[in-house]
Amino acid sequence: MGEDPFGINRQTIENIVAEIAQVSRLGVEIGVVIGGGNIFRGVAPGAAGMDRATADYMGMLATVMNALALQDAMRQAGISSRALSALNIEQVVEPYIRGKAIRYLEEGKIVIFAAGTGNPFFTTDTAAALRAIEINADVLLKATKVDGVYSDDPLRNPSAVRYKRLTFDKVLADKLNVMDATAIVMCRDNRLPLRVFNLNNPGDLTRIVRGEDLGTAVTFE
Repeated sequence: MGEDPFGINRQTIENIVAEIAQVSRLGVEIGVVIGGGNIFRGVAPGAAGMDRATADYMGMLATVMNALALQDAMRQAGISSRALSALNIEQVVEPYIRGKAIRYLEEGKIVIFAAGTGNPFFTTDTAAALRAIEINADVLLKATKVDGVYSDDPLRNPSAVRYKRLTFDKVLADKLNVMDATAIVMCRDNRLPLRVFNLNNPGDLTRIVRGEDLGTAVTFE
């Protein structure tokens, strides 16, 4: 949503596509799990007091809208991509099938995973961990607004300390705001390394893929 209160900011989506395009040119297979907060934020007041499952399904539909916007922006940039949805909306987007996702990745297409896990009560973070494990990803990269994991919110507390390295157990024990606990446990138990970085720093995504030590790495030990 960029600097807008909610919705899809065109410049922001083009910037994201440009970052992904740089990595794609390296020959790296890329899966993208996209959230829906930028859209759901606009309907949140009306969703107050709503049944949790209903609100979660609305959030999943918001991720489908974002996936379509991202896929179209990639098409305009000459990047081949496929959006796959955990919810069945076949007139709009292909249904998620693991084998199909892996085949698209092997063909060099960027796969955009929409609609979370397809189930209420699970976050987009958990969906990202699940999809990464399913496609045998080498690493899960969590794109945020800050350059890693801090001891406190760096936007509110200037003395917050950034961690360069963390273990999954420390994240859970100290209740650090990285991803929700379910996602962290899934990464830990399936030995999927995690790195948190700032997507707003141009070129950082490419530098991380090239092996530079940016952001915060979360590992097993």
